[in-house]
Amino acid sequence: MPRPLLRAAAAAAVLLLALTGCSSGSEQPEAGGTAPTGAFPVTLNHAFGATTIPAEPRRVVAVGLNDSDFLLSLGVVPVGSREFTGGFDWENRAWAQQSLGGQKPPALIGTEVPVEQIASLKPDLILGVYSFLDKTTYEALSKIAPTVAQSTPDGTDAAPWPEQMRITGQAVGRTQQADEVIAATRTKFDDAKAAHPAFAGRSLKMDFVVGGTPINLGTDDLRAQLFAGLGFRVPADTQNLSREQQGQLDADVLVVMGRSRAEAMADPVFANIPAVRAGRVAFLGGYTTEFAGALGFSSPLSLPYAIDSVAPKLDAALKGQPQGT
Repeated sequence: MPRPLLRAAAAAAVLLLALTGCSSGSEQPEAGGTAPTGAFPVTLNHAFGATTIPAEPRRVVAVGLNDSDFLLSLGVVPVGSREFTGGFDWENRAWAQQSLGGQKPPALIGTEVPVEQIASLKPDLILGVYSFLDKTTYEALSKIAPTVAQSTPDGTDAAPWPEQMRITGQAVGRTQQADEVIAATRTKFDDAKAAHPAFAGRSLKMDFVVGGTPINLGTDDLRAQLFAGLGFRVPADTQNLSREQQGQLDADVLVVMGRSRAEAMADPVFANIPAVRAGRVAFLGGYTTEFAGALGFSSPLSLPYAIDSVAPKLDAALKGQPQGT
């Protein structure tokens, strides 16, 4: 399972205030630029201070675990991309291939950010809006090129995708295009909600099993953005559950990842959850699938792909038709 997903599942903080003005309930300063639209120099605020980008970057390294997708959505192919660990074939992810245009940026491999490899790529911008950089690594990268880190020191308050899109647009001087990407992605969500009006206001719980531990995923995790964006009511806070606490997963619809239908149903506590007994459950597979990757990236490229995959399954599950194997 990708490292950022594990960290996000353990997070208990609420998402940052989006630049669109939608509040998460916490008082956080807005991240963003101080220069006019598309202008340079631009200064971006982040966990370790402020970074000024003097001119439009030509060689961008993506050290965030999903930042390459945000660049690609603006027509910028990074010269290096952080490895998305956990077994998913991220370099061949279906939703990014058209934007890559046959190019294959060098992968930044390893659990630690490879500072020397990044220096060898001669970047003029290092982008890590979803990177979990520590201050020491940030300072090392800043000696190579202007570096934009995540919004909070430990990375737990991840920027919602519209905010990350705007930050990326400002960093590369494509703010108008970023707004267009945001609008198009929101239209995709709106179309899905219009096609499935039964989603509106219905409760949804996410049972993500990691190392045998059931996790009740909340909107403090990037992967919940998809389901909340479709109109479901999703809990705010992620909680690790014991086997005996699985009854807390009851909802109008329950989605399950990290264990198969047979494995889950063999657990009598899980099988006795009212939503499960009523068939209102969708088993969405393990963490190496294309859908899991799309959910993990949670980008304007991957979210439409994920919507097309999961919306019919959620619709059927709400009707008491269990989905998946």
